[in-house]
Amino acid sequence: MSGKSHDEIWEEWGDLVNMAPKEVEEFLDTEESRKVGDTGGEGESTGHKSGKRIVEIKRTNKADLSDDQWDHMAKVVGYIKRHKAQGGPDEDVEHSKWRYSLMNWGHDPLK
Repeated sequence: MSGKSHDEIWEEWGDLVNMAPKEVEEFLDTEESRKVGDTGGEGESTGHKSGKRIVEIKRTNKADLSDDQWDHMAKVVGYIKRHKAQGGPDEDVEHSKWRYSLMNWGHDPLK
């Protein structure tokens, strides 16, 4: 999917997905998590769904990851890079939709 090797994806994933599975799970249970992202009319945002997959992937041994999981990891890395490049708000990053959206994707920009 991404044209990157598994080693490249793994390295970027390790750098960018900086929340532990439990942290992601706890955040996904918050109102802040559910309020951000594009739902595509389905009720649950793409980022919220992705967060659930991220937890599953982070709890899977590298050697046991499926091709679909590797593809999702590459998608997550790309999303985080693009979203970070847009830049966050000048004030109150901690309580911003920008941060909450990134956290749905397993990245807390305040870490």
